Amino acid sequence: MPKYIDAFMQIIRSAGFQIYIVGGPVRDMLLNRPITNWDFATNAKPQEVLKLFPDAKYENDYGTVLVPLTTDIGETTIAEITPFRKESTYSDSRHPDTVQWADSIEEDVVRRDFTINALAHDGKNIIDLVHGQEDIKNGIIRAVGDPDKRFTEDALRLLRAIRFASQLSFTIEPHTLSAVSRHAEKITHISWERIRDELLKIITSPHGADGVMMMRSTTLLKYILPELDDAFGIDQKSPERHHQDDVGTHSVQTLRHTPSPDPIVRLGALLHDIGKPDTRAVDERGITTFYNHEIIGATLANQIAHRLRLSKKDRLRLVMLVRHHMFSVSELQTDKALRRFIRKVGLENVDGLLDIRTGDRVGSGVPETSWRTELFKKRLVDVQHMPFTIHDLKISGHDVMEALSLRPGPEVGNILKKLFEMVENEEIANEKEALMKALKVLR
Repeated sequence: MPKYIDAFMQIIRSAGFQIYIVGGPVRDMLLNRPITNWDFATNAKPQEVLKLFPDAKYENDYGTVLVPLTTDIGETTIAEITPFRKESTYSDSRHPDTVQWADSIEEDVVRRDFTINALAHDGKNIIDLVHGQEDIKNGIIRAVGDPDKRFTEDALRLLRAIRFASQLSFTIEPHTLSAVSRHAEKITHISWERIRDELLKIITSPHGADGVMMMRSTTLLKYILPELDDAFGIDQKSPERHHQDDVGTHSVQTLRHTPSPDPIVRLGALLHDIGKPDTRAVDERGITTFYNHEIIGATLANQIAHRLRLSKKDRLRLVMLVRHHMFSVSELQTDKALRRFIRKVGLENVDGLLDIRTGDRVGSGVPETSWRTELFKKRLVDVQHMPFTIHDLKISGHDVMEALSLRPGPEVGNILKKLFEMVENEEIANEKEALMKALKVLR
């Protein structure tokens, strides 16, 4: 137990109240996982907690007080402390109709979602009323009590069950899993922001690909990513093609083998072939084609990004990754062509595209890389030593005006453009002396 957590709990006990660590932190202690959020339950009411911690904040309907703490290494973290609560009804499958305080930790834990999250710790001993420790030992996700009731209370738990299984390498207990399927439609009652957060946690987890397949088997996928759900069963087997799996299965395999931990890159990997169902055709030779699927896919990715309420920056990145995942790799490409590729996709997207290409290759059953790809990667690094825009030139518009006695205007910009073209074509070096000499010729 960290010393600062023990000290925090002691302040509350000294005031005559009970205090327990609850939920995820207890689970993660038992799994030897790092703890990023500290959650507590107490019989103290919010106003009583606020009296003990002057810097605390209380701005919600659930009684949760946020208390800033200084860790043992001098960093700041937030403790979330909530009064014991009772079970309640959830008419909208999202929020309790009323919030009722309970008198004991026992009442509080039995209303929680899964047994592995229904543990409490008083600083010395674990309180386990639902066999949560046994389920942790056996690697099982099990709803507390009646799974139908738990998922009716809060439909986000449908995704959380899959997220915990994907993150912890656990299996979902059969009755709980069948209840996920029965109540899958209720996920439509949940805000897209909450769905997005769970989805991104699933696909960035150690078993994210398996999580997506669980979403499909429980029918959650058709409510969240219907475009991907429709891709299953779209056959790709054909002469002159290396794919053996249908589009949906291949997409999941690409996610499985994409090395990037970046959630947007991983979402791009999952959606990279999303345009194939709408572009599938068979030509006169009997070869299956998907012409322009990356263009259609980019449009669909943009729609999905809006639906998931991604930020503008993440939406543009996702669209770029899907649109350009078919980039060419050839030893015949010129340095100029490679620089043009980097400018088009953005330097910040190059590594993501390369990671998706890795996932795409391995997910198709071919080797992770090739000599052409490795050469391409090396040359991408090399060409970055060359200027990408006029602003990378070693002289400025001010230098041009001073050397040629020009006033500000279009002529200065045109001269810089010509100099840039000369540097890009390797006619002159991007060095100030060489550029100043070239000015006389251009003038």
